[in-house]
Amino acid sequence: MPIMKKLLLASAAFLAASSVTPALAWGGRAHTAIDRAAVDALPADGPVFLQRYVDQIGEDASVPDSWRGASEPFSKIAEDPNHGWFREQFAFIKDIPRSRFAFILALYRQHEKLVAAGQQADAARMNVRWTGTLPFAVAEGYGHLVADMRWMRKLQAEGKDTSGLQMACAFYVAWMGHYVGDGSQPLHVTIHHDGWVGPNPDGFTRDPKVHGQFESTYVDMIGLTEADVRAHMTPLAHQDGDVFNAMLAYLDRSRQDVRAVYVLDKAGAFEDARNKKARDMIYERTAAGASMLRDLLVRAWRESARPAAKVANPIDLSNPAYDPETGSAPAPTMP
Repeated sequence: MPIMKKLLLASAAFLAASSVTPALAWGGRAHTAIDRAAVDALPADGPVFLQRYVDQIGEDASVPDSWRGASEPFSKIAEDPNHGWFREQFAFIKDIPRSRFAFILALYRQHEKLVAAGQQADAARMNVRWTGTLPFAVAEGYGHLVADMRWMRKLQAEGKDTSGLQMACAFYVAWMGHYVGDGSQPLHVTIHHDGWVGPNPDGFTRDPKVHGQFESTYVDMIGLTEADVRAHMTPLAHQDGDVFNAMLAYLDRSRQDVRAVYVLDKAGAFEDARNKKARDMIYERTAAGASMLRDLLVRAWRESARPAAKVANPIDLSNPAYDPETGSAPAPTMP
């Protein structure tokens, strides 16, 4: 696939040339370390073909941030929400819809209620830009990978060359891996992403610089490496149960460390490369991202070896769960 190859090479070239630090993302060093650690930690029965592309995957780990420039407005509008999941903003939704479009509609209905109640400031932020859509981006990327891996197996069985498709899978790993990595960063899963908002009895900083200080400046200060991440990864997991639900639980776990990040910041920990608590926070969170990415890659590979699941077509009007407002049925829970 020469077009895919050009895309991969162009992406890497862009990152090498870019001098702009994207907002709301682990810095390039952490994203690269997370992706490389995940791929290099694949077990022998996993998609080890990806290890041939580990350099490219590492280089492309931050490509999704390049799609968020205001100079490309269509891209930015669609892409920005995929990098966050600000759960406090939509606490009124108890059961997260299993459809990106159903989620958007639920937010819009709440937006209308706030407008009707005269709460214009709150209504202005009741939309995906201020809530995020990160778990949907991961689940969608996971589906892309399973489909491409299944196709690759089919071509291999027919004795056909799959090198182009392998490169496509490698790019999807970098793409999906970026969101998985973002989800391990506590400030990606809270309304306090760029400084503490609202009541602040503990006197945490409201300076938006806290975000970059934690995920980029400090990561660079301690010289985070793939080896650091690998040393803190957890055993293979998430091979059973529903992938979307696993992602929601993963994001909830990241959110548990939001306050801890601000406590460390207040103590000046992210200005001291020798601070053990600050270093441990970076190691544990990046390792959590690498572990989850490895788990999803192994699971996708194993799932691709099985026949496609026989489920009702979500866009078929005869599907009992079909929702005419979204034009589809929500995704079923997958074992």
